[in-house]
Amino acid sequence: MQQFAAERGISARPGVPLAGYTTFRIGGPAGLLCEPEDEASLLALMGEAHRLGVRYYLLGNGSNVLFADEGFGGAVIRTSRALSSVCAEGDSITAGAGVLLTRVCTVARDAGLTGLEFAYGIPGTVGGAVYMNAGAYGGEMRDVLASVRFLDEEGQVKELPADQLALGYRTSIFESRPWCVLSARFGLRAGNVQEIGAAMEDYMSRRKSKQPLELPSAGSTFKRPVGAYAGALIDQCGLRGFRIGDAAISEKHCGFVVNLGQATCQDVLRLTDEVCRIVKEKTGFTLEKEIRVVR
Repeated sequence: MQQFAAERGISARPGVPLAGYTTFRIGGPAGLLCEPEDEASLLALMGEAHRLGVRYYLLGNGSNVLFADEGFGGAVIRTSRALSSVCAEGDSITAGAGVLLTRVCTVARDAGLTGLEFAYGIPGTVGGAVYMNAGAYGGEMRDVLASVRFLDEEGQVKELPADQLALGYRTSIFESRPWCVLSARFGLRAGNVQEIGAAMEDYMSRRKSKQPLELPSAGSTFKRPVGAYAGALIDQCGLRGFRIGDAAISEKHCGFVVNLGQATCQDVLRLTDEVCRIVKEKTGFTLEKEIRVVR
C-alpha cells in the first residue's frame, strides 16, 4: 500500500506515533499514516486497502478517539486535506468530512445563516460530528443536517437524507455500517450576522469557563444517562480528581477524563471502567463511554 501511495504522490509514512494526531495525545504507531490531498486520492487509497485486505481508519481531528498503546496496525487515512472544502449556497452549507466543525460555524455566520451556533467550539470535524450526532447546549447535528454523502461497503459513493441516517443521542447509522462519511449538507436559516456571532461567542465563553480545555482530553467522556448528568453523578460519588496513572477525572468538569502528561490508553480504560463501576454501585445509573477506542 505504501508503494501504491508513492506512485500517486500521496504522503504515506510507516510507524508514525498517533498520539500527535489526537486531542488526547495518546496512542502508539500507525502501520501506515496516509495524508491524501484530495477526495479522489482518498477514495483510491481506500479502494487499494480493500483490495489488499488492509484495515484502515479514517481520522479527522482525533477529538473523540483513543488509540491503543500498541497503535493501529493498518492504515490511518487523514481527511483534513482530502475532504476540506466548505461552501455556502442559499440557506445551506456543504462541507467535507475533514472540515473542522468550528470552521463550518464561522462560514455560516459570515453568510448570515443561523442554526449551527451550538456547535461552535466542538473540537471535531464534520465526519466525526455526523458519525456520532455530536451536540451541545441543546442542539445536535440531526437538527441541522439535510443530507450526507458517503462511501458504502461496495465502494460506491451515495447520498442519503438526514431522516434515513438513524440519528439518535450520540449515534447514527454510521456506527453500525461500514460506511465512510465524505461530506454533509446542512440546512440552515437566514439570520442576523451580529446576533449569530454573539451567540457563538457566548457558547465559547461557557466552554472555556466550564471545560478543561487547557489539558489534553477527548472531550466529553461519558454519554448522558436518562434522568441525570454523568458529570454530576461522578462528582456525587466523590470522584472529582480521581486518577489512575496520568489519566484523571478533571477537577474542572467531572464529565471529562484528562491526560495529565503521560497517560496511556490502559490508564484511561482502567479509570473509566472503575468510574463506571463505582457510579453504578453507588447510584444505580449505568454510564456509557462516549469515546471511540481504536485498536
